[in-house]
Amino acid sequence: MGRSDLAADEALYLPGTNSICMLFMRFPIDILFLGKPAADGAQPVLSVRHGLRPWRGVVWWVRGAKGAIELPAGTLEATGLRVADHVRFEGQLS
Repeated sequence: MGRSDLAADEALYLPGTNSICMLFMRFPIDILFLGKPAADGAQPVLSVRHGLRPWRGVVWWVRGAKGAIELPAGTLEATGLRVADHVRFEGQLS
């Protein structure tokens, strides 16, 4: 909230969340909902949402989600990430 956009190389990780609200957002985003990490740290992609528009409500509860990543709109299409893929954070999160 309060930002005018996300740069192409930015994302926002929301650990422990299984839903999001688009109220007060100023720009469209893609959302990636992640499941519980495996022993190697990889997390399954449980749900993806493309191009969520600002001020358009809530993405309700995603069963089993243990976190969400907000990305600039169009990122998921460009990368080809989809449900059942796995992602892993590398390096240090800040």
